[in-house]
Amino acid sequence: MRTSRTSTAVSASTGKMHIGELAERTGLSLRTIRHYDDIGLLPATARTEGGFRVFSEEDFERLTVIKQMKPLGFSLEEMSAILELLAGPDAGALQGVGPLTVFLERAVQQRDKLARNLAQADQFIDRLSAQI
Repeated sequence: MRTSRTSTAVSASTGKMHIGELAERTGLSLRTIRHYDDIGLLPATARTEGGFRVFSEEDFERLTVIKQMKPLGFSLEEMSAILELLAGPDAGALQGVGPLTVFLERAVQQRDKLARNLAQADQFIDRLSAQI
């Protein structure tokens, strides 16, 4: 493996990656990832001396959670709040009607709505298929 004398090397063995690899792994566009970085939702772990964004496996995991929240209709501000709550030291210890519970209830309601919409779409496809 080739090593670099600077801290700007991006290597699979360190779990660091440039934005292109992160985009490829997540299926998101470079523009979306840059936007999330610019607004602070997914700040790059580091930057190379040339100014290129460098992301970590933790960033990949964070982006995966963002992708999971997106179809549930959470705003960028809500996503940021949820990520902060999930990353906090008490995330697993939160009980009762706390912020995560409220977000969970909303996620379940939205998921149920999406399931109903999908069932309606399936019925429509069946109707069209029966006509062909």
